[in-house]
Amino acid sequence: MEALVVAAHGSHLNPGSDEPAFAHADAIRAVGAFEEVREAFWKEEPPPREVLRTLSSEVVYVVPLFMSEGYFTERVIPRELRIAPGWELDVDKDVRYTPPVGTHEAMTDVIVESAERITGDPDVGEGVGLAVVGHGTERHESSAASTREHADRIRSLGRFEEVRALFLDEDPRIGDLDRHFESPEVVVVPLFVADGYHTREDIPREIGMGNEDDVPVEVNGRRIWYAGAIGTEPVMAEVILERAAEAGASIEGAIERLRETRRASPSP
Repeated sequence: MEALVVAAHGSHLNPGSDEPAFAHADAIRAVGAFEEVREAFWKEEPPPREVLRTLSSEVVYVVPLFMSEGYFTERVIPRELRIAPGWELDVDKDVRYTPPVGTHEAMTDVIVESAERITGDPDVGEGVGLAVVGHGTERHESSAASTREHADRIRSLGRFEEVRALFLDEDPRIGDLDRHFESPEVVVVPLFVADGYHTREDIPREIGMGNEDDVPVEVNGRRIWYAGAIGTEPVMAEVILERAAEAGASIEGAIERLRETRRASPSP
């Protein structure tokens, strides 16, 4: 038997930060990709170690629902699972820990799809800039790497007028958007898992959007399309399965079943 654990950060302060993990796990559960599918959190219940103990499966794939490599994916979750160097696994299971979903190449397509969805234009790009916004931190150099890599790949497509990687907590910063874009329209896609304080308050405030919910918004003579956290996109469930498959999971057409389900669902 094989099991999947979707490991996320969670939060005691931001209600709803766990919703993407539950939604993607539910979608994967519905297509029968694994005998068991569980959610685990660092800041909420249940924690990863306790989830391992509840599983009957011999092989467990743990996929971090994080947007970048960093302290949590490299140290915290492995330590909690007891698979980090110096720790001894205390359950009789084959635990296969994957890289985070946010570093997967497929996320480049997810970012573009998010831009298409928020603008309602499947061909969006000509004359439009794209800002891929990561959290960033000067305390861990890997934190910003995936954001830059996705921006580089999208830029190489030649689809958008301009593509920039901007950050909340390191340079170049999202608050300096006007300095980095000349395009009269810019789509802003936050590379965050959930719509919490950062995506609902910090980034809009830094851009100068105020509290407007409807887009586009006119800011300093520029039209801004704000997409919201990319981790809420339904297609993320497919990226989670891609990670598990790369680690050896036998998912037997589950990704295509997810795609068919998504295509059949009305757009939000």
